[in-house]
Amino acid sequence: MSTENLPQSPEQPSRKPRVAVVFGGRSSEHGISVVTAGAVLKAIDRTKYDVLPIGITQDGRWALTADEPERMAIIDRRQPSVDLLAESGEGGVILPVDPANREVVYSEPGSVPKALGEVDVVFPVLHGPYGEDGTLQGLLELSGVPYVGSGVLASAVGQDKEYMKRVFTSFGLKVGPYLVIRPREWQQDEPAARKKIVDFAGEHGWPLFVKPARAGSSIGITKVDDLSGLDEAIAEAQRHDPKILVEAALRGREIECGVLEFEDGPRASAPAEIPSPDAHAYYDFEAKYIDSTPGIVPAPLTPEETAEVQCLAVDAFEAASCEGLVRADFFLTEDGEFVINEINTMPGFTPISMYPQMWQASGVSYPELVDRLVQAALRRSTGLR
Repeated sequence: MSTENLPQSPEQPSRKPRVAVVFGGRSSEHGISVVTAGAVLKAIDRTKYDVLPIGITQDGRWALTADEPERMAIIDRRQPSVDLLAESGEGGVILPVDPANREVVYSEPGSVPKALGEVDVVFPVLHGPYGEDGTLQGLLELSGVPYVGSGVLASAVGQDKEYMKRVFTSFGLKVGPYLVIRPREWQQDEPAARKKIVDFAGEHGWPLFVKPARAGSSIGITKVDDLSGLDEAIAEAQRHDPKILVEAALRGREIECGVLEFEDGPRASAPAEIPSPDAHAYYDFEAKYIDSTPGIVPAPLTPEETAEVQCLAVDAFEAASCEGLVRADFFLTEDGEFVINEINTMPGFTPISMYPQMWQASGVSYPELVDRLVQAALRRSTGLR
């Protein structure tokens, strides 16, 4: 039977890719994640993408939120939260777990679940545990939904500062002296664990930096100048993570460099220098996000130093098997040597954050940066790659 005279179905208009911006989360960096999401929502090209904002509350509920970036800012030193943005106090967003189905569903108690449409890519702007550490990335891999940024392994390595340093050392990158105190050590023999730290200080000198092993945004970090401040610093770090990291202070300049995935591979940005903030002992949370201590972009380095730190940043990106983006943080010591401190697989991403500023100085605007990250995610498949 010929089909020539049968009525033809009209061609379906091609739809724009739908981007789910996922933010908030259960970590102590919840508020900064919301601020980052506001900046991304404001910058993303609405003529090119459909956008679905999804917030995760501090108790772990996935909420449908208002698409109102202006409500996602730090105002009067107060951080925003998903609870204040959620359209309902009880409703929840459910991601698919079937790779053949990318339909997102919204459900409220006593109501018929509502389909929100398919999601083509997730832009996770979560910071810290339960989001930046490979947990969300694993969920998205199971769902078969592409996402911005690094995969499960690189995200986990980038979150755990101990294993990050182990990976870097195995690839020949220089790291500073450090000590790890695991929860079991502290629970089984607290005096012995404390003595390890005191002995470490005896070997490397004061001050020390005591920090959570798996946190970011400088939260929970204390600069300890002598023995009298040690116990309080340990308690503060353990409030955020039962595993703590102790680092010797490195004397030198703080240099940061961004890495971005282009079509032909990762490239490094112009580096930045973080000057010592006048009102703070070091570049802590308040200096970064509340008082907005400005960095120097580009960093006043020699051409040779700039080329070296850019090369090292890309090396760190590759060593940890990162994808999408990374901010690599270094110390340039008084001996002229670059020592890597850490990488962030989802760095601070507000327009005033150093990562976007470094790319702005490299000719990539904030909206273009967002677009490049989404496009890189759309080019990749989930699964082994």
